[in-house]
Amino acid sequence: MKTFNPIGTGQLGKLAVFLCVALGLVSQLQAQLRVGAAVIDVTPEQLPVLVNGHMTSRSIDQITTRVNARALVLDDGSERIAMVVVDSCMMPRHLIDEAKQLASTRTRLRPDRIMISATHTHTAPSAAGALGTEPDPNYVPFLRQKLADAIVAAEARLEPARAGWGSGQAAQFTALRRWVRRPDRIATDPFGNATVRANMHAARNPDDAIGPTGPEDPELSMIAFQAIDGRPIAVLVNFSMHYFGDKGISADYFGLFCDGFEKYLSAEGEDSQGSPVAMMSHGCSGDIWRRDYMTPQPEADGTIHQYAGGLLSVATEIYDQIEYQPSADLAMLEARLPMRYRVPSAERLHWARQVVAEMGDRLPQTQPEIYAREQIFLHQMQSTEVVVQAMRIGDIAITTTPNETYALTGLKLKLQSPLEKTMVIELANGGDGYIPPPEQHTLGGYNTWAARSAGLEVTAEPRIVAANLRLLEQVCSRPRRRFVQTTGPVSQAILDARPLAYWRLSEMSARPAHDVSGNGISAEYEPGVLFFLDGPPEKLFSRVGEPNRCAHFAGGRLKSRPPNLGQDFTIVLSFWNGMPTDARDVTGWLFSRDHAYTLTGAGIHLGLSGKAATPGRLILQLGDREPLIGKTAIDRWSWAQAALVRSADTVRVYLAGSQTAEITAHLDVDEEFGNVADCFFGGRSDNQSNWEGKLDEIAVFDRAFTAKELRTLQR
Repeated sequence: MKTFNPIGTGQLGKLAVFLCVALGLVSQLQAQLRVGAAVIDVTPEQLPVLVNGHMTSRSIDQITTRVNARALVLDDGSERIAMVVVDSCMMPRHLIDEAKQLASTRTRLRPDRIMISATHTHTAPSAAGALGTEPDPNYVPFLRQKLADAIVAAEARLEPARAGWGSGQAAQFTALRRWVRRPDRIATDPFGNATVRANMHAARNPDDAIGPTGPEDPELSMIAFQAIDGRPIAVLVNFSMHYFGDKGISADYFGLFCDGFEKYLSAEGEDSQGSPVAMMSHGCSGDIWRRDYMTPQPEADGTIHQYAGGLLSVATEIYDQIEYQPSADLAMLEARLPMRYRVPSAERLHWARQVVAEMGDRLPQTQPEIYAREQIFLHQMQSTEVVVQAMRIGDIAITTTPNETYALTGLKLKLQSPLEKTMVIELANGGDGYIPPPEQHTLGGYNTWAARSAGLEVTAEPRIVAANLRLLEQVCSRPRRRFVQTTGPVSQAILDARPLAYWRLSEMSARPAHDVSGNGISAEYEPGVLFFLDGPPEKLFSRVGEPNRCAHFAGGRLKSRPPNLGQDFTIVLSFWNGMPTDARDVTGWLFSRDHAYTLTGAGIHLGLSGKAATPGRLILQLGDREPLIGKTAIDRWSWAQAALVRSADTVRVYLAGSQTAEITAHLDVDEEFGNVADCFFGGRSDNQSNWEGKLDEIAVFDRAFTAKELRTLQR
């Protein structure tokens, strides 16, 4: 505490100054952040124990690593909150609610000021029923008690503290595991229907797959707490990677990471208050794993210890750069949302009952048996309630989902949060399964099959995002931010050229594509389009360090009717092909101007050639004419930019980087190719051989560009 030397000669003046200082000190003491942290072992005492995280039931009688509940309690004098991260695959809301209620009777914490989340290790005792596994009846009451014990222990260690934020990129440790399958390689779901256009690990065989279904979130973020003397108290880390995989009862990489971080923190000092605590919370990882299928590599690409150690190296570098704030006030709010389950139809329920009856008393062993039993559970349950929360620690925000949430959902929350420093913790306050963004349901796959592991209504994801953003606005006392894609040199050159319409395709959901030209020309996405993936190089189209976002087309198209678009026009777009170029006659159509649902003599169509011609080149089709093929081969899974220019007597097609046209078609004066209102991007007017891959930066100009003018847009 600073010493005070009164200034002034009069006793009254000295008294007045003393009172002012005393009141100030009281105010500071009231606003002082206090933090306590604790680790409680939750390893089962009775073995064997049921373990979930797999399709069928299994039990384990060996312990590879201990599993723990790590707790953090914060107090600013007027608000007290607790956060617990548990080495568990997932925990049901009723178990967590009971643990919160129990903790509230033993502490000064309200149940709605407690957050409890799972790390999602797939080698922890089963606390929730999912697919073929039920909760372990001996472990659940044991865990309930231990969760409360962890909160009690953390509260007992409250001491004055400071908080700081750190963030960095760990892209080499995370990647998309859910990929789009080729349209000619659709797989069958457990109900016997060919619906699987996307699935986890579909790219194990690259020939089967088109591309990832969404973006990654490589951010590794952390909130660190230190005592007033600089001694570390705790660090809460957040990262999006599903799990590594281990044998026996194990905390997976989450536990190894925390153990290593705690050793690192302990080197800075500990005292009678106890050792520093490291907590690894699960970021939005429903469609995330560690293997990057864009880079072919062997399945065995390192051990769990190497993975945890590499991630720890990134984390400690971030930690060492953290600056701490002298004070931080707290705020926390919770909302409970009613949710419907996707219950089976009468026909599916009848099938399910027949399958389960044939099983008798045994547990399910096949996918059809597992999902038949799940239909009966959903029919019995009908609806539920999910919990979402938002917290603020000074200028840092945290929000939660009770689900296995896609990386895109986490980015929606982070990029729209009122505070730039925002962490999203999933599988918190419940274990309500996957919540794919609505557009993902169109493509099917395991993450969408109705079950307790993925049974919430199709609108669950946008509803949870909306509720979280409202809570964040309230705890932060400011409005949400609006994401706007920044511009780079090429996107600025396109804007400077005054396009009739310019769609950058940086939407996070299926709302109309935003025309950044200022002309407000509408473009609508069809089902079969995915959003917010990594687009063309950021150095060309966005600010360095910010990914340029794009859309992935998987059967759907973007439709528009640009007004006043006449016979002379220019189309510029960036494209990324996901199809093997020898898979079908035309690899895919990029742009089409013709009447909907048909081909006419007036149509003009630009695409990528397939096995019917020299594959992998640009292809131009004018009405009923024979298609024309370009000269340059375009690699699969790489970005390119094309321009189509229609003038009175020619149609020319260019590739960026080339001074000459790839294709030139000469027209008679009376030929009106492309003089139709409907424009389609990502497919042809008749929906044949639609584009399978990414599109971005689509610009429409109401004039024919010269080759020299095009060069300013193609770098």
